[in-house]
Amino acid sequence: MSKLQPVRGTHDLLPDEYRRFAHVVETARDVARLYGYREMATPIFEFTELFARGIGETTDVVSKEMYTFSDRGNESLTLRPEYTAGICRAFISNGELAQQLPLKIFAAGPMFRYERPQKGRQRQFHQIDVEVLGASEPGADIEVISLAADILDRLGILDRCVLKLNSLGDPASRLAYRSILHNYYREHENRLSEDSKSRLQRNPLRILDSKDEGDKAVNANAPSFADHLNAASRDFFDAVKGGLAAAGIPFEIDPALVRGLDYYTHTAFEFVTTHIGAQGTVLGGGRYDGLIAELGGPPTAGIGWAGGIERLMMLADEPAPLPRPVVIAPLGAAAEARALGIARELRRAGIAVEQDYRGNVKRRMQRANKLNARAAVIIGDDELAKGVVQLKDLDSGGQQEVALDKLVDVLKG
Repeated sequence: MSKLQPVRGTHDLLPDEYRRFAHVVETARDVARLYGYREMATPIFEFTELFARGIGETTDVVSKEMYTFSDRGNESLTLRPEYTAGICRAFISNGELAQQLPLKIFAAGPMFRYERPQKGRQRQFHQIDVEVLGASEPGADIEVISLAADILDRLGILDRCVLKLNSLGDPASRLAYRSILHNYYREHENRLSEDSKSRLQRNPLRILDSKDEGDKAVNANAPSFADHLNAASRDFFDAVKGGLAAAGIPFEIDPALVRGLDYYTHTAFEFVTTHIGAQGTVLGGGRYDGLIAELGGPPTAGIGWAGGIERLMMLADEPAPLPRPVVIAPLGAAAEARALGIARELRRAGIAVEQDYRGNVKRRMQRANKLNARAAVIIGDDELAKGVVQLKDLDSGGQQEVALDKLVDVLKG
């Protein structure tokens, strides 16, 4: 039998790597709680229609990257490629959430996209996600961006990132700009990639997001969305920019920033870096006021963002080291039995304990050094009879006799 390997585009999170993974998630969760966000989760798979309608059939995610399958009931299901559509579906499915607006949500979990694996991008990957539903004011945009900045700052990443910002306007502005953009691309159609030629009829805005070098050359002279915003859209964008400036969050306007999903309106943003190669987006998102209505729910404003945990792990500061354990080294069968109770008492008091199941004192001390233990609790027949242990400080080498009922206090002192 050949040696089993993980499926291409997936990998195992081994203990040392998972510690960094957990550090990112726990940091984001802690900061989100300070902002009043509550955590929830949605199923890993949904009906395919949800993503086709919510994300947009012309997007690369839907047309090329989704993991879609038929179940035994012949239903078309898809492993979730992103969180927003599922959270909006949960809002529609669970009527009590409509009574809690504005609804501020934090989520974290695995996503699935069939794309070429590369550094920081896998076919099964993980995201942290933030959504605010039911808040149409610019203040919500400012808050979610501020939350993202504070998470990046707590992770030690913010000073290596630049916030890119753009406005995609309201539906009226978007419709007018789409017509202008379509006319521009028609004049340069022979220079477009095949993918962009197919997008021209369905959604020309998606061409702005193309990574093809020929398309980029055409896009360099494309009409700017900023020049075609109506008054309401300009006022909204000005309020977002003013709020970010007041909050002390620097940004750069990027007219080419459209994001990759069809549901965005008004604010679009990304935190980008040059420290992880060509794929420089650390997290990104925007406003999607029409998405819930498009999915069949009540008209409900929304804004949010998602960040790839694997990429954040590559950039984040090293997490705090695990607490150094105490090692228990019993001598003899009676001490072995008593050691189990001692270990449980110490753990219940919040002290990390490692315990070997075999070996003499020398071997156990060697293992204690490998574990970077701070102390060893040595107990034999003499100690059992007296109700004490020998406590050895593995940094100084000093050793003292400690009464069992005082052991917790000494180790925590």
